[in-house]
Amino acid sequence: MTMKFYDALQLDPSILKRKIAASDARREKTYYWLAIAVRSVLIVAFAIVFISLLSGVFGADNTPLAVALFCMMLGIRFVNFEYCIGDSLVTLAAVLAILVLVPSAAAVLPPVLLIPLHFAAFLALLCMTTQRPEMGNGGLYSFAYIYLAGNPVMGEALVRRGLLALVGYLICGAILFAKHRDQHRATRFHHVVRRFDLSVPVHLWQLRMALGVSLVLSAGQVFGVERFMWMGFACASLLSEYPYSGNTFTRFWQRIVGAVAGSCGFFVLYLLTPEAFHEWMGPLGGLCLGRRNLRTPGRGGAADCGHPPGCDFWPGLRGHLPPAGSGESAARCGRGVRRRRGRDLFRGVILRWAFCWTPYRVILCTENLSYGRKGVY
Repeated sequence: MTMKFYDALQLDPSILKRKIAASDARREKTYYWLAIAVRSVLIVAFAIVFISLLSGVFGADNTPLAVALFCMMLGIRFVNFEYCIGDSLVTLAAVLAILVLVPSAAAVLPPVLLIPLHFAAFLALLCMTTQRPEMGNGGLYSFAYIYLAGNPVMGEALVRRGLLALVGYLICGAILFAKHRDQHRATRFHHVVRRFDLSVPVHLWQLRMALGVSLVLSAGQVFGVERFMWMGFACASLLSEYPYSGNTFTRFWQRIVGAVAGSCGFFVLYLLTPEAFHEWMGPLGGLCLGRRNLRTPGRGGAADCGHPPGCDFWPGLRGHLPPAGSGESAARCGRGVRRRRGRDLFRGVILRWAFCWTPYRVILCTENLSYGRKGVY
């Protein structure tokens, strides 16, 4: 064994699996499989401790922001904003301000203002954080925005959320400064803004993401979908593909099949397993995600979901925990929540598919005509 176990824990699961495939020694294969398993356990355990601690201090109603901060903390170690550290610290504060204030504003504004609000906030997030979508920042911050948009707070809880954001800024800002202070010194944020041009694929990707997600979130709120954020997750997962492919049917079909199969599979497990096991199904799902072929942002590319390892498990844990109370009424409530979640995921996929064939086609055709090009990126 030439690699220390600690060094193996720092590697991507995809890299560890390649080492397993390349190894002929059974002992070495077991060594790397053990590293994958321990890595998954450590990520999930740290997430539980970190998020539970912040939730205990700032209130359970602010758990969604604690989840977002955990994901940001994982991602920001490896992926910066592609401009100087001074401007990066300023825009990090602006990102957290958007995540705290916009969801609460969207909950009280009239419907006619929802699309412009979500579009402006989401596009600003992507412009500030995602100059290289393949590194995963787009999925990370879109996840945070959608999750918080589905869990707004008001009054005293909003004050606590602001204080939690301040704590998160100190943590993430310190990591950003320590890891990236010497990079991109000559690039300022205003240079990034001035370079915005729809002839550049990444800027077209940002515009498509912002427009698609804002339309889906606004539709969910206007039509009173109870957990509309699941529509947003499905939509963002599909739109986050970069570079963009004109063939959307495969990803569209995969999301439909995945939503149906996952909901049915969980329902069967929920019925077959004892009630005492239900509270562990979320963390076990997180461990299983850790064993997938995920890539950490900045270390071999972004995962398909666009999120750093660990960020997927907590929404699943919160979403799949049995409801408060006991008896048949609680069981009926739990089944109803799961049916609505599957329905909302389906709606998000359908809306996103429709979006791919309408506004984006108009944008793409206009851009191609302007520059005399044919085809799709």
